[in-house]
Amino acid sequence: MTSTADREDLIAQVEDRLRGIGRVVRNSMLDAMPDGEPHRWLYGPMREYPARPGKALRPALCLSAGRAFGAESDDLLGIAVAIELLHNAFLIHDDIVDGSEMRRGRTTLAASYGLGTALNAGDGLAMVAGQVLRKSTRRFDSYLADLIWAEFDTMAMRTLEGQATEIGWQVDDVESLGPEDYLELIMHKTCWYTTIHPLRVGAIVGSRGSAELAPLVRFGFHFGAAFQIRDDLLNLIGDERTYGKEILGDLYEGKRTLTLIHLLATAKGEDLRFVRDYLRRNRAHRSEELVRTVRGLMDDYGSITFTREYAEGILLVAQEYFEQAFADAQPGPDLEFLRALVPYVWSRWR
Repeated sequence: MTSTADREDLIAQVEDRLRGIGRVVRNSMLDAMPDGEPHRWLYGPMREYPARPGKALRPALCLSAGRAFGAESDDLLGIAVAIELLHNAFLIHDDIVDGSEMRRGRTTLAASYGLGTALNAGDGLAMVAGQVLRKSTRRFDSYLADLIWAEFDTMAMRTLEGQATEIGWQVDDVESLGPEDYLELIMHKTCWYTTIHPLRVGAIVGSRGSAELAPLVRFGFHFGAAFQIRDDLLNLIGDERTYGKEILGDLYEGKRTLTLIHLLATAKGEDLRFVRDYLRRNRAHRSEELVRTVRGLMDDYGSITFTREYAEGILLVAQEYFEQAFADAQPGPDLEFLRALVPYVWSRWR
């Protein structure tokens, strides 16, 4: 059994490393930003999300996995920066789709500048991500560069497929969903670009294309799924100052999270009819009182507890897959950081 002091030490070590990588990547993203006109309407807004401190999980996974498989930091940094730039582009577009008001503790671009400016800023960041990746892959031979670009393209398409599915579930008012449907969704929407792609592309660079990638997919999926479910839970039970986004925003948006899927499957009678009626409304007609009522039903029917236990089970599987995924990796600080991420996510619930 891990002591409280050990857990706190692990959390501190992981977060120190994430902060350090975050500073380097954030500065590199800002250095890659175009300057000039129209600054007020394009290049200024494009800089806002990259300038806000984030988790930096994706670049940390790319850099650490790559070095663990033998790469030099100079071979990896540009790729890690490109991943984080595309992540920021996705965040802007997500905030537009969701009607979100907060991102990383501040107002969203859409709330500050309007939909048009925010949309252009997101498109701009996606274009800069491609420019940074193109420049970064010039140092490799054509075979390796093509592998890296193929990974990047696959990741982007998987993410768009997941985003489209999530929106489709809301638009079509889909109710007959189970945990397996949710896992399939986040495999595309979250896991591929949050964990699987950064790990795979890092391993590809480090091994010069020879690494076995299937075990990395298995580990990355389970780790990424647990990470996403934890994020979903924080949206329901977290504190807005530390969470950095709108608490209960997923409920306002009617997102089919694992917790809501469980509630739909277990609620009875008038409670089930209430939830179904709630989901048929659009965000403008979901009052705070209605949202709080649905949130209370999640406690009443054990949906919060179910979600936490489900994620903990997935984390156990991720821990088992870790050794397979990194069987050929080099011992050292990078491998130990990657190994610490599973208990780190677990500890954040304690």
